[in-house]
Amino acid sequence: MSYLRFDKTLMTNLEESLSREILRTNRSGAYHCTTIVDCNTRKYHGLLVIPIPELDDENHVLLSSLDETVVQHGAEFNLGLHKYQGNNFSPKGHKYIREFDCEKVPTTFYRVGGVILKKEKVFVHHENRILIRYTLVDAHSETLLRFRPFLAFRSVRQFTHENSQASRDYQLIENGIKTCMYPGYPELHMQFSKSVDYHFDPNWYKNIEYPKEQERGYASNEDLYVPGYFEVPIRKGESIIFSGGISLADTAELKTIFQKEVDKRIPRDSFLHCLYNSAHQFHNRQDNKRYILAGYPWFKCRARDMFVALPGLTLAIEEYDVFDEIMATAEEAIYELIQDRPLTCKISEMDQPDVLLWAVWALQQYAKMISREKCRVKYGKLIEDIIEYIRSGEHTNLFLHDNGLLYVNGTERPVTWMNSTVNGRPVVPRTGYVVEINALWYNALKFAADLLREGGNQAYADTLDAQAEITGNSFVEVFLNEHGYLFDYVDGTMMDWSVRPNMIFPVAFDYSPLSLPQKKKILDIVTKELLTPKGLRSLSPKSGGYNPNYVGPQTQRDYAYHQGTAWPWLEGFYLEAYMKIYKMSAISFIERQLIAYEDEMNLHCIGTIPELFDGNPPFKGRGAVSFAMNVAEILRILKLLTKYNQMYNDSIKEE
Repeated sequence: MSYLRFDKTLMTNLEESLSREILRTNRSGAYHCTTIVDCNTRKYHGLLVIPIPELDDENHVLLSSLDETVVQHGAEFNLGLHKYQGNNFSPKGHKYIREFDCEKVPTTFYRVGGVILKKEKVFVHHENRILIRYTLVDAHSETLLRFRPFLAFRSVRQFTHENSQASRDYQLIENGIKTCMYPGYPELHMQFSKSVDYHFDPNWYKNIEYPKEQERGYASNEDLYVPGYFEVPIRKGESIIFSGGISLADTAELKTIFQKEVDKRIPRDSFLHCLYNSAHQFHNRQDNKRYILAGYPWFKCRARDMFVALPGLTLAIEEYDVFDEIMATAEEAIYELIQDRPLTCKISEMDQPDVLLWAVWALQQYAKMISREKCRVKYGKLIEDIIEYIRSGEHTNLFLHDNGLLYVNGTERPVTWMNSTVNGRPVVPRTGYVVEINALWYNALKFAADLLREGGNQAYADTLDAQAEITGNSFVEVFLNEHGYLFDYVDGTMMDWSVRPNMIFPVAFDYSPLSLPQKKKILDIVTKELLTPKGLRSLSPKSGGYNPNYVGPQTQRDYAYHQGTAWPWLEGFYLEAYMKIYKMSAISFIERQLIAYEDEMNLHCIGTIPELFDGNPPFKGRGAVSFAMNVAEILRILKLLTKYNQMYNDSIKEE
């Protein structure tokens, strides 16, 4: 039985099936995302969604969906599904679904009388092209397939409505047509692997509704343009490939291309393999540069997210070359920042004060998982330059004080991962001495000192050690409070007593100014007040302003974003801290914690982890359907767990 399989009972129950989404990407920024019944419920959903740099920095929905109709003896059975205003669904094609399987590629089985039709979808790697294979598994009489493409040609942040500016022009091409609704957009090529009949029958389908946008407090209706329909006969046992892309396809090669893409896929037959597949979806290759997208469907490449996610998405799955390729792009961006040159890489928020420190942390993981010597040879100069850039005070919002701590101004704009704003102001204005920034700083100083000393640079290593000693003493003095946990930030006489998860970082990092008893005390408080089955809460229920449910309009969600919601990536550091303190006895506890994430493989966006969860039961997944840091940290902890299990087994053998 498939790991990701849903039967007729679930598929025909829209309350269950519409809440489950699928995501496929081409690893170059384009994607396909919808629900498992192929009913779009977000404005971000679409069969072919691509970046168009010539227009703007957004993704654009070209082909929203493709309705299939089975025709036998003059009777038509439409397999499509759309939601219209007033909770009306049409044409209710989900009632013909018998099974959905996503182990290899998204596969839907339809049954219409004696007809069994199989539909499989793949996104071609590094090409803006979606392929769908239709196989007539069984039929007792002549069968005709009809296809109606629903076109949008719009940004993912907008809607389209019936208008006179939309072009109805099209051109016949090999086994299909090409068309473009508006100037500036690329032509959409819709082709089949065999000859088809195209019927020009232009219509606007009005008031299609997206309930997920309603939930988020946004406009939720649009009209989609259907230029006509394709018809093609199909025989029992025959397969036909549909191609939707922005360039002409060689239709004679479509079947071969489809099978090659299928063969590349790692089967999603386990929790780990689902995470492997999900990890690959965040990769983004453009103009010979490699990036990590922060999440889908609306995130771009963000510097902090990239460095936090990089070890888990590459090193933890033993894709070491990919780490180097992404770091090569990141290194270029780092030096552009350090040398005050215009940023040419498509990485946003490079100037955030904690970004360079997270970059050092990512390189530290490389040293741990690959080799300290290789890290020093390949990245030692970069680490040294980052440290010196910060020490010299050249960063515009990172000030090294005489007490060895780094000071940031976070009153006007967010400066950490807690970055939600309302009316342009941070919801959580973390300013002054921020706990994780200074934990990262101490960790970076000690790591750099050890690495440089191993390379023979004793003098500079001693300088960094001396700096770290000042920083470490001040860290404990400034952040450790009388109740045994850490202030979240301190600015003069202002001390934030809120119990937040950022205190877990100095417990998890390899180098920490905290003593073992201090670490245990902090870990206990985090466990009691912040730990959930879906990550660490961003705020304790005992702290003022606790708001655990990420629901409602944008402003309401922004206030809740970091005020009690649970974040899986934070639990990665929590579990690492737990391992460091409790060693082998931590294994069973960590395994139990990770089981909760396996449940998510069949929920929300299947096979991946969403952006965040409500902080209270039932801990419902919210936000972006797939989030890089969450997937990465779970993979990194699974890798650490494997290492600890191996150590445990080796110790038993020795006994």
